Amino acid sequence: MYDEIRDLGAELVAISPQTTEKNAAVKKNNRLAFPVLSDPGHAYARQLALVHTLPDDLREVYTAFDIVLPAFNGDDTWELPLSTRIVTDTSSTIRAIDADVDYTRRPEPVASLEVLRTA
Repeated sequence: MYDEIRDLGAELVAISPQTTEKNAAVKKNNRLAFPVLSDPGHAYARQLALVHTLPDDLREVYTAFDIVLPAFNGDDTWELPLSTRIVTDTSSTIRAIDADVDYTRRPEPVASLEVLRTA
C-alpha cells in the first residue's frame, strides 16, 4: 500500500509520543518503509487537542501487560494521543481527518487511498 500512496504523489508519516529509540525499534520490527517521528511530551498532538490521560483502571491493564507509558514516552505522564489519521493536500488543506479515543477503531487503509485519489 505504501507504494500506491507514493504513486499518488503522497507521503505517509507516523507520529508517536514514544522516544526516538522506541520508534526506531517499532519501525525496524514492523519493517515500516515510512518515517516514524517522535512527538516528545505530546507537543504536536496537544496543539491539535488530541491528547487524553488514561484513567487509573486502564493504567493497571497496561501495566499488567508491561506497558508503562512513562517509560515508552520518556515522560512522567500516562497520556496518549488519540489514534488519528489526517490527510492534507500540498497546500496544507485538510482533506480528511479521523480521530478516535479507542485505538482499535482506525480507518481502513483503503479509505486513505480513496481520499488521496479524490484530492
